[in-house]
Order: sequence, then structure tokens, then C-alpha cells
Amino acid sequence: MELINSIMIAASALKAQSGRMRVISENIANASSTSQTPGGDPYQRRLVTFEQELNRELGVHEVRVGRIALDDSDFGLKFDPGHPGADESGYVKVSNVNTLIEMMDMREAQRSYEANLNVIRSSRTMASRTLDILRV
Repeated sequence: MELINSIMIAASALKAQSGRMRVISENIANASSTSQTPGGDPYQRRLVTFEQELNRELGVHEVRVGRIALDDSDFGLKFDPGHPGADESGYVKVSNVNTLIEMMDMREAQRSYEANLNVIRSSRTMASRTLDILRV
């Protein structure tokens, strides 16, 4: 039963990290977006939060994606007087997404995903070996 619990916990973490990678991918895809109207805001970076959730059936705490919040950091400015979103000074607001940070976050999520996948593999191997011992 404990092996099943470890698999379920790791599976919930896989799902949570997958959701995190989806949001990071969305951030990267919109990193070069600009405001289309003068004074308007471009794409704003999203941040994933995690929450614990009690699985009453198994009696264990699992992880899941919680609220997806907006990053409050300032937008960048780019001088482009010909852009339709330029203000009277010729500056256009650009997204507050930093692709370097997003790539580091993606790598961290990937490593966490791989670690939880290894937990599942190890648990399955231990369960299989236990059954082999019991057959003898």
C-alpha cells in the first residue's frame, strides 16, 4: 500500500510540473509581444503556485497547481516611433518576460519531473521484486 501511495504522490507532482511547464512555454511564446495600443499593456508574465491537496482515499497529501498569478514587475520600453502601440515619445511597452529566467525555470521543472518519474520507476521495481520474493 505504501508503494501505491508513493506512486500517487509522484504522479500528482508529475501533473503539477507539467502544468508549470505549460505556463512557462506560454511565457516564452509571448516574450516578444508588445502593446498594440498607445498606453496599453503587452503580455504579462504568469507565475505558477503549488498547493497541497489531501487525498482522503489514500490518506496522503498530494501537490497540484494552485493559482496562476501575474508577475508585477515593470514592463520594458523599446523605442519604436513607427509602431502602432508607441506613445507620444515613441516608446512601446514590451513584455516583462525574461527568456533566460524562463529557460532556467523550465530546466528546474524538467528536473523535478524526471525525479518524480524516477520515484515511480523505483516504486514499480520494488513492487515487482517483492512479488518475485513472495512467489519463491
